[in-house]
Amino acid sequence: MRGDGQLVGLRVRRRIRRHSRGRVARAVVCVSSPPLGEPVSPLSSTSPARRGHQQRTDFILHTPRRDQTSKLERALTAAAEAPAPAATTFRELGLPASLVTALARRGIETPFAIQARTMPDVLAGRDVLGRAQAGSGKTLAFGLPMLARLADTRALRQERAPRALVLVPTRELARQVAEVLAPLGHPLGLRVRTVYGGASIGRQIDQLRRGADVVVATPGRLIDLLDRGACTLDRVEIAVLDEADHMADLGFLPAVRRVLDATPSTGQRLLFSATLDRGVDQLVRTYLNDPTVHAVAPVAAPVTAADHRVFVLLAHDKIAIATEIAERPARTLFFVRTKHGADRLAKRLTRAGVAAAAIHGNLNQNQRERALAGFAAGHPRVLVATDVAARGIHVDDVDLVVHFDPPNDHKDYLHRSGRTARAGASGTVVAFVEHPQLRDITRVHDAAGVTPTRHHVRTGHQAVRDIATSGTPLPPPTKRSDAPPDLAARPPRRHGTGRGRPPHRRIRAGD
Repeated sequence: MRGDGQLVGLRVRRRIRRHSRGRVARAVVCVSSPPLGEPVSPLSSTSPARRGHQQRTDFILHTPRRDQTSKLERALTAAAEAPAPAATTFRELGLPASLVTALARRGIETPFAIQARTMPDVLAGRDVLGRAQAGSGKTLAFGLPMLARLADTRALRQERAPRALVLVPTRELARQVAEVLAPLGHPLGLRVRTVYGGASIGRQIDQLRRGADVVVATPGRLIDLLDRGACTLDRVEIAVLDEADHMADLGFLPAVRRVLDATPSTGQRLLFSATLDRGVDQLVRTYLNDPTVHAVAPVAAPVTAADHRVFVLLAHDKIAIATEIAERPARTLFFVRTKHGADRLAKRLTRAGVAAAAIHGNLNQNQRERALAGFAAGHPRVLVATDVAARGIHVDDVDLVVHFDPPNDHKDYLHRSGRTARAGASGTVVAFVEHPQLRDITRVHDAAGVTPTRHHVRTGHQAVRDIATSGTPLPPPTKRSDAPPDLAARPPRRHGTGRGRPPHRRIRAGD
């Protein structure tokens, strides 16, 4: 009779495996046999004896997806704890001399950790799963070896058919990545184009028709171009997903899958993400072929170089304390929850004599670019942003982030706070909370691995004055910047069909 029990388990396992045959089985159900010597009734699903057997049966549900995600997490943790590679220069990592020289001209001679770990594998053509925080050098980590590989196979170039694709979640990040890669690719004869929403699709189509080796794109606009037949991805040799977790947060993964399905399955795939939740783990299993795993920080790593503080305050003091802090001489970034809240705070600060700009999803692309360019130039010194805009802000030397409205969760806290203390620099993060919000912000800090200093403050409190007088003063604005922020940051008009080159941005090792 025990053999019958074993047969039951065998049949159940076979049935489920036949039903779920594919890349990953949904579940495996193992049915245990009854204790030795206990009689087993005929296997009728309606018989009392059968029901009794079901009650005594142990169902062990194995979820391969969860198990594999755990394996990926363990691999990332082990990779983060692994010793750093012995190579200490870009030449030792295998980059061609032309790129090494181009980097040296820009004062970049020593690779960051994520660059040293990933570049040899990318140059070798392997798929790579990488985890690193903002400002850790991810762009150069995938960009330099990608350009080197494309330069080696330039003879395979076909007009209007890009050979490399970089998918990013936001327009601002697309522009930043292109501004880093374009000057490095130009001496190699490689053309870098950007494709994102909020800009003229006709101009982007014209750029693609004139040829592109690397396309840096957001998923939605790229799908628009694919549907119009204005872009083809069947020649893509290297596909990169940058900040895949943020794309998941924004609901872009269906579009990402559609884009990746349009690229050759034999191509090289690189995926960089801070976490593996919300479907990112499924992307790894579906689209990466036996990837090498690299990491330089744990999944919930706090901005360890930053000084974290909590200001417990009264609601009617909030604007006054924000104004006192905003008068500091250095760049300050405020985060709020809503678009209306961003506009309202920026206007209140401006009325108080502190020039401030707001950035959020209701602005068109030109307005967003002007606000960011003005903030990067130091006029205005204060920027008010929503969470949606957080990942799109890549400005050097932001040494203070203020959570004017508390974040929803620890991921939002880390994303916001990651705008300071970038590339090894120091910074300060301050969260404004009212007494009823203390429990929530404590949970956020615990999940983020942060232990902040708490101050109960009113206007003029010493802790507020310390923040208001901190930071390195920015140089005085040029005469041109005396105009309103939107005009000061506006680039000169150009004539012709193209959009001209993007504003110059100095390439750093932390890109």
